[in-house]
Amino acid sequence: MMAEDRGGDEIFVYTGGDQVVPRNVRRVRIDKSVKIIPREAFFHRQHLIYVEFHDGIERIKKRAFEGCELLRSVKLLGVKVVEEGAFAYCRGLIDVVFGVELETLGTSALLNCTSLRNITMPSVTIIGIGYGAFSNCRQLTDLDLPEGLETIEEYAFNNCHRLRRIALPPKDDMIEGNVFYFCPQLTTVDLVGGIHKTAASLHLESWRSEMKDEINRINQVLPNTTSSQKTAEIRQWMESVTYRMSHYKGEHIRLLKEATTLLELALWKAKIDEKEDHREATAKRVKIDVQSKRNERRITSGANIVIKNVLPFLELK
Repeated sequence: MMAEDRGGDEIFVYTGGDQVVPRNVRRVRIDKSVKIIPREAFFHRQHLIYVEFHDGIERIKKRAFEGCELLRSVKLLGVKVVEEGAFAYCRGLIDVVFGVELETLGTSALLNCTSLRNITMPSVTIIGIGYGAFSNCRQLTDLDLPEGLETIEEYAFNNCHRLRRIALPPKDDMIEGNVFYFCPQLTTVDLVGGIHKTAASLHLESWRSEMKDEINRINQVLPNTTSSQKTAEIRQWMESVTYRMSHYKGEHIRLLKEATTLLELALWKAKIDEKEDHREATAKRVKIDVQSKRNERRITSGANIVIKNVLPFLELK
């Protein structure tokens, strides 16, 4: 089906199913009825320069746009899964925008997109980056990965030799072997999420200082690390950061509980001492249980409020 845009160019309206896409198609609009782009639907459509996606597309199947060498930009706001080689060898592709629904980038999803410079990945719940997903994306220099990232498989950024900086969430066992193989210019790794705020909220200054130094250590080490060892160095550093943070958070909570207990006791004692003589005299006269009175004073002292509301507020996230 052909339509005409305002500029006079014909637009091919893709409705899915058994529809055959012309070999010389240049501009495409995906019909609202299409939820899944089938396997090899636009395979090697080498004249294709523009595709209008809609937000209801959920999955792009294997090699759907492989070899569309003139395609320059894609916006995939509703897509959950990009399968193996979906945009492989799209050598003219410069910009890729994903939405918050993204869950998985499959094996070699953007393999050999040698012009790719800009990737947008908003924070999502779970995302897995497959084997060689960005392999040989030679123009990629800077990338922020989402906080919800769970796994990065081997060779995901293989031969991204201009990649200088990447931002990752601090998670153990997230990075597999050789993820950053032959990324010689990778010298900066930043951590996304609330780890910096958590580190700054630790109870002791020595803890805060040590965590800050450990977080920054990788950017002192990487410039002097060979390309083949960068992945191992990042993995080791990530394990150290997460271990130390877990340890200090535990210590922080332990000290916080001790301090809160002392505060509770101080409040309780102050309230009890306030009318101790009067309470004991009253207890003797009317034979009231002193312990029950103590419990009552504990409640009215405000100690329960401290434990219930103040302690959780001060705990680290």
